[in-house]
Amino acid sequence: MVKQSDQAPLLDWEEIPQPDPNQAAQPPPHPPLREEDAPVEKSSQPAGRRTPTGTAAGTGWSTSSSTTVTTITCSPTKSVTAVVASRNGSPGRRLTELCGHGWDRPEPLGSDRNVPFPGLSVRDQWEEKDQIVAVFVVTFNTRSGNMVEWCLPHDINLDGVEFKSIASGSHRITSDFIYFRKGCYFGLACFANMPVESKLERGARMKSVGILSPSYTLLYRYMHFLENQVRHQLQCPGQYSPLEAFYEDKKAVLPPTANGLVTACPTWSVTSINRCMHPEMKITHPAGCMSQFIQFFGEQIMVLWKFALLRKRILIFSPPPVGVVCYRVYCCCCLANVSLPGIGVSVPELRPFFYINIADIPVLETELSYVACTTEKIFEDKKDLYDVYVDNQNVKTHRSHLQPLLRLNAADKEKYRKLSEQRQMLLYSQEVDGDCTSNEEDLFVLFFMELNNRIFQTLSDIAASTDPILTAEHVRAMGLDPQGDRSFLVDLLEVYGIDVTLVIDNLCCH
Repeated sequence: MVKQSDQAPLLDWEEIPQPDPNQAAQPPPHPPLREEDAPVEKSSQPAGRRTPTGTAAGTGWSTSSSTTVTTITCSPTKSVTAVVASRNGSPGRRLTELCGHGWDRPEPLGSDRNVPFPGLSVRDQWEEKDQIVAVFVVTFNTRSGNMVEWCLPHDINLDGVEFKSIASGSHRITSDFIYFRKGCYFGLACFANMPVESKLERGARMKSVGILSPSYTLLYRYMHFLENQVRHQLQCPGQYSPLEAFYEDKKAVLPPTANGLVTACPTWSVTSINRCMHPEMKITHPAGCMSQFIQFFGEQIMVLWKFALLRKRILIFSPPPVGVVCYRVYCCCCLANVSLPGIGVSVPELRPFFYINIADIPVLETELSYVACTTEKIFEDKKDLYDVYVDNQNVKTHRSHLQPLLRLNAADKEKYRKLSEQRQMLLYSQEVDGDCTSNEEDLFVLFFMELNNRIFQTLSDIAASTDPILTAEHVRAMGLDPQGDRSFLVDLLEVYGIDVTLVIDNLCCH
């Protein structure tokens, strides 16, 4: 059992005492699950040690992983079916969704909002567990700049984390949160800026408390804990006992390599599944990232969709705060979801890098496809590092052959109209009927996955036919514009290596 240190309190978290064995036969009633709460499984830890379940109030420190798994099969033109299987013996739930024919959703897409790979079978499902590789405190020093003040384990390589955890320009804001990548790990850091009466600190104390994990999809669990801890570090610098207790409880047990270093493969690159599928990143701000993404970009989403499907390098610029922009990175990756087997195996992964700075330039120079965000305007001039640059709602590219993709055509506007219509129907259902089982993230992800599946299924069928010719009728059936999407289709066939001949208005391209 983690013992409370004499040096500093554990703030809002403490161990839950052992239950009375005489009451074991009468389990306590379960309160209604909130959307952010995950189902809890029986502890697999040795007897005598019991960790709290759920999320500790005010900390975001969750100590249990979900047991529910989801299997999705998707017919590109007819339906998406989700089967939810529960380990506790309760009956599974089944959802059949007519893609593109309304969203009358009687059941949620799985009772567990933390399923890492909705497209996997139960056999292939990898159950994500808490795997905290490191915890650290970064501070801004008026003489040395950003620096790692403290970390566990003490020998871990955190080079560059000090610049990822405090974004450029953060001195102008009071708080922020930042998702980022560090090698094969993902990080989440919470930043806070507190005014102080100190000439040495120039009137402001700035710190960030963060963690590293092999997966970004579970980092949200610790958002509140990190927010509390960064405030604690600002008020009581140097008191690390809550962070020490947290690390001891949540640290990862990862297989060592021959040289003694731990390695972990990010969850989105498991080879047994379609590499284009991205797991869900739990949303922590009230508006929901998909809703905000749609409202922010509007019809420009269709432009971003094409670039994402073509696996282009997409860089999003925004001044701080950067937390909400990290969610835009995630949403862009969701635009390229494809659940058809074999599609995308030979193309680069659309890798979510989240926040980047100039220290990441050597890594970006080797990347063929990514989505990232930055607060540093200097990246706009480094055109060799990106294909698409997004500044506010302005999407632009310096690649001449990609310029036609910036223009919205009639088919793009029609697809956005359908998305908006389905979204309004969902919001109406939630408000009038009190339907809380459906959410915008499922709608958003399934809308684009169905669209992508329809395109690739059509192209695959044509390529396998005796007459592999793509006509204007085929293009319209895919929801595209025969003229306006011509250059997009040409690039798509080339990127994915699909051998068909495109014939539109007596012009052909093989």
